[in-house]
Amino acid sequence: MQQRFTPLAAAMALIFSAAAWAEPEQTMQSVVVQSAREQSEGSSSKLGADSLKPQGARSSDVAQMLREVPGVSFYGAGQVSSLPVIHGLADDRLRVKVDGMDLLASCPNHMNPALSYLDPSQVDALTVYAGINPVSAGGDSIGGSIIAETKAPEFAEAGAGHLLKGEVGSFYRSNNDARGVNASATFATENINLSYTGALSKANNYVAGKNFKNYTATGNAGHTLARDEVGSTGYETTNHTLGMAVRSANHLFEVKFGYQNMPEQLYPNQRMDLLDNEQKRVNARWLGKFDWGKLEARVYHEEVDHFMDFGRDKRFWYGSNSGGVNGAPCSPIRFAGDPAGTCAKGMPMVTETRTTGASLKADVKLSQNDLLRIGSELQRYRLDDYWPASGGGMGPGVFENIKNGERDRKALFAEWEAVRGAHWTTLLGLRYERVSMDAGQARGYNPNTNGTAPMFNYQKRDADAFNARNHSRSDNNWDFTALARYLVDAGFDMEFGFARKTRSPGLYETYPWSTWAMAATMNNFVGDGNGYVGNPDLKPEKAYTLSATFDWHNAERSREFKLTPHYTHVDDYIDAVQWDPATNAARTTLVRDQFSVLRYANHSARLYGVDVSGKSGLAKTGFGEFGVQGLLSYTRGKNRKTGDDLYNLMPLNATLKLTQKLGAWDNALEVVGVAAKRKVSSARNEMKTPGYGLVNLRLSHQWKQLRLDFGVENLFDRYYQMPLGGAYFGQGRTMSLNPPAADGMIAWGTPVPGMGRSIYAGINVKF
Repeated sequence: MQQRFTPLAAAMALIFSAAAWAEPEQTMQSVVVQSAREQSEGSSSKLGADSLKPQGARSSDVAQMLREVPGVSFYGAGQVSSLPVIHGLADDRLRVKVDGMDLLASCPNHMNPALSYLDPSQVDALTVYAGINPVSAGGDSIGGSIIAETKAPEFAEAGAGHLLKGEVGSFYRSNNDARGVNASATFATENINLSYTGALSKANNYVAGKNFKNYTATGNAGHTLARDEVGSTGYETTNHTLGMAVRSANHLFEVKFGYQNMPEQLYPNQRMDLLDNEQKRVNARWLGKFDWGKLEARVYHEEVDHFMDFGRDKRFWYGSNSGGVNGAPCSPIRFAGDPAGTCAKGMPMVTETRTTGASLKADVKLSQNDLLRIGSELQRYRLDDYWPASGGGMGPGVFENIKNGERDRKALFAEWEAVRGAHWTTLLGLRYERVSMDAGQARGYNPNTNGTAPMFNYQKRDADAFNARNHSRSDNNWDFTALARYLVDAGFDMEFGFARKTRSPGLYETYPWSTWAMAATMNNFVGDGNGYVGNPDLKPEKAYTLSATFDWHNAERSREFKLTPHYTHVDDYIDAVQWDPATNAARTTLVRDQFSVLRYANHSARLYGVDVSGKSGLAKTGFGEFGVQGLLSYTRGKNRKTGDDLYNLMPLNATLKLTQKLGAWDNALEVVGVAAKRKVSSARNEMKTPGYGLVNLRLSHQWKQLRLDFGVENLFDRYYQMPLGGAYFGQGRTMSLNPPAADGMIAWGTPVPGMGRSIYAGINVKF
């Protein structure tokens, strides 16, 4: 559905320009989603702890809790694993921490990003650095930073004996039959704390606002999907955190144990599905407060065992003996070259990782107006990614995608924050980081052949070339930040700064070695349907960012208007070029309107845009207190070497929300507008999407011990295609780069649609 965007933008401008502003408030370059959204700071905003609670009823994806932060959008993925985007930079280009731990996605499709290891009910605070990052919150990234925290330990008051409290909750969403439960409990004395939080969530496929395909087959005999059903969007996940803490005088020691069991998370924009993900983590911290400041030490360890294959909505059986369009079970398993034909049972993919990290940080009070932050960080990351034999061309041996992968980080930083008089605050920071990587030998399913016409796979050629070269590399990276805040007068303050940030390529950008289309498509973490080949010669990305925030507000921040322009130039930006597996070289003529194989390459890029946000009270009547809130974001990006548009940039978008507070009621009517996406990446054959508008209705009621949340998402059941949702691969023959037209199913040109109307309800009870 194509809708014009201009009226919504004009309405926001009129509302914002009508407000009057007065009195200042101190600024910072972060947003803490913890106390209240009106505590706006720097280029971002603060969201309230109370505002986190209703979001768990609407979505089980922690990343989506950031959708009211200016400049933030999301790559489509699984229903609990979307990837946040800040000013056009996403995934590994952002620094994401969970309770101080640097956690990496351990999957060739990045199906298990850091925020997916928490349920919304477990999140107590989210901090977003959307503009100029302090070096103490950055490192190995060129975009912003996101820091998620679970609840800090709580102790009984002196003389009160012990503290015993808890909470239970549940939710339901109608569109995809999503349901879940959560519980937490705390027992504490004055010096000891024991706590537990846990949550279970599961859902079926969701349906779009209308039929978007002309087929119902899935590639599995006897299993069909309705034409409006978005295949491979179900999930099931369970998350647990057990905490223990001890305090003595000015010292705190705590340890948290986390566990996730995710039996499935299906993916509508990937050729594979997550069919098992188990994470175990332990995180220990010591915090000491002294006359001169504070000192914090942390050590953590994470183990992830990840498994992928074709889920229930995608064809599972392959080979000449498996039948036609609808794959049928066959036996015995037979490999390529067998005169009796071939039979393949799925395509299992296994990823095993181990991460160990440590940090030591100090805040030193140099004077009443000067604060020095110094610290060091270590991370040791080990990864094995292999694909067991399953039949057909996938065997007879194991495919070693990345064997003995290593990525280690060592960092030092220093940061000086100074207050200069009543108007100026400055922040200067310097960070050094050494990133070392290595990987073992490559091996194809059959290391002795390149396949035969017309099914060449070049496994021997590619593996031999990869194994003949050195895989070890080390990068010495420097980051620098300069930030200044100026309180102009009682109702206006500014923040402006410059940052140089550096990121070394990840293991999945560097070491996937096979140009075989089938193998390359399994190495894809952007959901565009293409295949990707690693490049061991990639250089680190180096970003230079200029950003400013102009902030008008009153003392209570019940009225505010913020404008944040930003510009980033990136040297050695990691983009991709179309690659010809036959010649093992870049294509001189691009293939159009189909999926292709690409190889990562360093180019130069620029990104720029602006964020606008504001809010104001409207009226106090017998029907309650009314107000309005709004966001508008615009980002553009260009590859300066090729002239191509950068991939997966959110088009101009805005949100306008009318709020009502009446006693214990807190309600909102929200309008979301997104412009058409016309600027797309030609190299990746990115698909354009039309503009759209959505209306959401939200209601909440809070008693002392009980909270109810209910509402309707996409009130008018509009059909829309998600601009960052990727290519639809929710059903059918997903193993083929471009499935045969005879299948009558998946083909290039169908973006993943968004969810149709969904009624939700949630309840939380404290005791």
